[in-house]
Amino acid sequence: MRIAIVDIELADGTGGPLRRSDVLVDGDRIAAVRPAGDLPTAGETVERGTGLVLAPGFIDVHSHADNAPLLDPPDLSKITQGVTTEVVGNCGFTLAPRSDGTAEQLDTLLQRIFPSMPATWRTFAELFGVLDDRGYVTNMAPLAGHHSLRILAMGMVNTAPDAAQQHRMAAALTEAVDAGAFGLSSGLIYPPGLFCATEELIELSAALPADGIYATHMRGEGRNLLDSIREAVRIGRESGRRVQVSHLKAAGRPYWGGVAQALALLDRARRDGVDIRHDVYPYTASSTMVTALLPPWFQEGGNNSVLARLADPTTRERARTELAAGPDGPWENMAWAAGWENIVIATTGTGRCDGRSLAELAGQWQCEPFDAMVRLLTEERLQASMTVHQMSEDDLRAALAHPLTMIGSDGLPPGTGGKPHPRTWGTFPRVLARYTGADGVFNLPEAIRRMTSLPAQTFRIPDRGLVTEGAIADLVAFDPMHVRDGATYTEPTTPATGIAWVMQAGRIAVRDGVFGGLRLGRRLRPASGRAA
Repeated sequence: MRIAIVDIELADGTGGPLRRSDVLVDGDRIAAVRPAGDLPTAGETVERGTGLVLAPGFIDVHSHADNAPLLDPPDLSKITQGVTTEVVGNCGFTLAPRSDGTAEQLDTLLQRIFPSMPATWRTFAELFGVLDDRGYVTNMAPLAGHHSLRILAMGMVNTAPDAAQQHRMAAALTEAVDAGAFGLSSGLIYPPGLFCATEELIELSAALPADGIYATHMRGEGRNLLDSIREAVRIGRESGRRVQVSHLKAAGRPYWGGVAQALALLDRARRDGVDIRHDVYPYTASSTMVTALLPPWFQEGGNNSVLARLADPTTRERARTELAAGPDGPWENMAWAAGWENIVIATTGTGRCDGRSLAELAGQWQCEPFDAMVRLLTEERLQASMTVHQMSEDDLRAALAHPLTMIGSDGLPPGTGGKPHPRTWGTFPRVLARYTGADGVFNLPEAIRRMTSLPAQTFRIPDRGLVTEGAIADLVAFDPMHVRDGATYTEPTTPATGIAWVMQAGRIAVRDGVFGGLRLGRRLRPASGRAA
């Protein structure tokens, strides 16, 4: 099928000025890009673009929608905001690999943020086969998660791997890459990743292909932000691999202003030859599992061990004391830095507390906020996520202004219900509506570059990210005057407005917010060679 998109303002992904254009799509690829009026349309299906901007399909560089193909009805959170490709498997969490000996430990960890799902696979190749059979709403570019690799090799223990265990992790990572993974991810505030030393990550990153990427949720984003940047830089320098710093932020009011220092460290590392990049989401609240509030030592051994510690007065009081120590404690204390009133329960297994802060729950239950957290985690058997209001708008704007900043939603896995963070449904239209133009931090073409060609180059997304002849026709058309994110913290699943249509591989997937019913996405494989 041939489609002529005529009389439309083109933001081609390069960051260059908008230009009135006609674009011919032939099958799944872009066949021609011409000045408006220069494209013959006789015999073509014509899509008129007057008043609209045409851009490459947006690329979400930080997603947790690994389970989306398994869902019925399909997850529409990303495709309705113009996202056509998601990088999944972030923060160390992936659904594979699995083994009989440690599968329960992996499953109970994943159940803290993923909805329950039956797992019939072991390897990444088997997982990808299951997902391919189900089909994809958006294209997916998967990473291999360090948590899953480590659990496979040694479970949830707080020890360094021996040579055999390190080899098993590396072998499983190689299997993942051979099956189509784009690189490795880590989540160093979560178990078991938080138990690892830097050397373990250097060795694993070095096992990636020379053009592979290591993406990291760093060890700290508040008190330890700058030391965590230094660790990420060291991993990149000593492994020789590209590094992606995930969702860069300065978390907690005492640490506001830290983003400028973090960016300066990253720039210095790049000048020194380290290939390190970063992404952000356009909100001042984060979201993660409630167990991330607990001390690192509390996390060893999996769910049953954590629940036993919650039930034990001695370990409970030790954790209470460490939390009360605030910045003087032995670990980065998210609860102290954010404040209990700013920690809002997003989703739980039962849904009874969704949308309420831990301070509110403490008032209802007539207890201290720490005890409310313990009760919540115990009753929900650790199945609880939270939204944490802990960043500053000034820091967010400083991060967005940097020319190498990409956009990622960090949307948690779909299918959990509750009150998830609005970034899952609103990230990309929010960038266009709030941070582009006179009151924003960049112009429209530059915003599009950050969401298209820059991530495509960084993650080696093949044949996407630019509106150019020969590229895959993943495209989005939107009204620049009316595009808006509809999702809020109280109504987080409201779709965006102003997205006229979304095309995947030459076929319309969404028009005026209505999904066409077909899963037109694909699981992608990385392009060969390291992009600049």
